[in-house]
Amino acid sequence: MLRTNQKFLDFIQGIYDSPRNQNHIFQKSFQKGQKLLFQHQTTPNVLLIQSGITKCFFNEENDKEFIVEFLGKGEIVGEIESIRQMPCLCSVEAITDVSALVIPSAYFQELLGQDLQLNKLLLEAFAERIVNTSSRAAFQQLYTVEHSLSKLLELQQKQEIQLSKEEMAAYLGISVRSLNRSLKSMKL
Repeated sequence: MLRTNQKFLDFIQGIYDSPRNQNHIFQKSFQKGQKLLFQHQTTPNVLLIQSGITKCFFNEENDKEFIVEFLGKGEIVGEIESIRQMPCLCSVEAITDVSALVIPSAYFQELLGQDLQLNKLLLEAFAERIVNTSSRAAFQQLYTVEHSLSKLLELQQKQEIQLSKEEMAAYLGISVRSLNRSLKSMKL
């Protein structure tokens, strides 16, 4: 439910702290509610979350929001768009205050061409996403909405965040009305 990647963060933080960086990577803060990436828009940067929590989501043609994942420290965003030189597939928005390392796409491409360890970590991150996506799809097919909702409520409590009913419904892939029914049946 909340994806983190400490190994990736440690690696990029090492590049940021080294003389090799030569001011190519910089830190940026985002306030709660501020977007880091915008769906269908190009981005000149790749971002690595140092602290805070974001939601990665896309809007359907009918203006319904679907939350793909919650991302925390060590998660990278904008890398697919940089590699493929394409507009953003999803929007990414801070749901808490967020600090991120910003890597210009040109420098990210340069690092990919030179650093085997970065390539390995990126492949591991992609593989983890595939596993998580397929596991989540199977989980949603095998378990009730109430079970998934209870896990989401646990995440909120553990991370001390507050998600709106719209955000919870968007993550669970249900309507707010269905969410309200599930909350009522759980007596919350």
